[in-house]
Amino acid sequence: MSMKAADIFDLTGRVALVTGASSGLGARFAEVLAANGAAVALVARRAERLDAVKQRIEANGGRAVATVADVLDRDAMLRAFDQAEAALGTVTILVNNAGVAHSGRAVELPEMEWRRVVGTNLDAVFFWAQEAARRMLAAGKGGAIVNIASVLGFGVAKGVVAYATAKAGVIQMTKALGLELGFRGVRVNAIAPGWFVTDLNRAFLTSPQGAAMTKDIPAGRFGQDGDLDGALLLLVSDAGAYMAGTTVVVDGGQMVALRA
Repeated sequence: MSMKAADIFDLTGRVALVTGASSGLGARFAEVLAANGAAVALVARRAERLDAVKQRIEANGGRAVATVADVLDRDAMLRAFDQAEAALGTVTILVNNAGVAHSGRAVELPEMEWRRVVGTNLDAVFFWAQEAARRMLAAGKGGAIVNIASVLGFGVAKGVVAYATAKAGVIQMTKALGLELGFRGVRVNAIAPGWFVTDLNRAFLTSPQGAAMTKDIPAGRFGQDGDLDGALLLLVSDAGAYMAGTTVVVDGGQMVALRA
């Protein structure tokens, strides 16, 4: 029997939690999940921006709750899951999106900056995935965890040693978790975006130096709103039911160009 796309990607009855949901890719992820039927728990540090995303989702007929938390705060993590469960039910979709960037030469990188970037982009990704999986298993429910990696987890650029190292770790962690949890009904996969214009990098990517980087991207442009929707819906829905431990690269062909 053939299925319609609307049925395969339908998330009605699912409960999603998105970290870093107050802006950029995270806000888009939350709104896409809600638009396709999921109830969404929004987690980020900035209360006002978080509330704005919540209001947009509700204005479009979706359900959302918001919890202010730093992903490095383990107590706040438990509180976020508890609040999501109390309001919406067991979280069956986790989008591990929160991340921080840095720039600067490796020989000048302070220890605290290394720990901030690796702590947020790698350690927190593991602990949030671990907690989500524990709760899914305890509730006897399957689910999907999507970690947001980066093309910098495969190839590096100058000045991003901590970020690139952490993202490579996310890709390897996704394989390990996919292997351990797949047979228990919890699918763990990742998305590795290429260059996307967000609040973090807009000033650079729209500068003449940044804009020149598009010549290395076969698609001829940076990623924009909507370019990750399909990959996200694939990995969290029944459409990706047989996918585990893999990383989907969404970069306009940039990785192919680097290898060519």
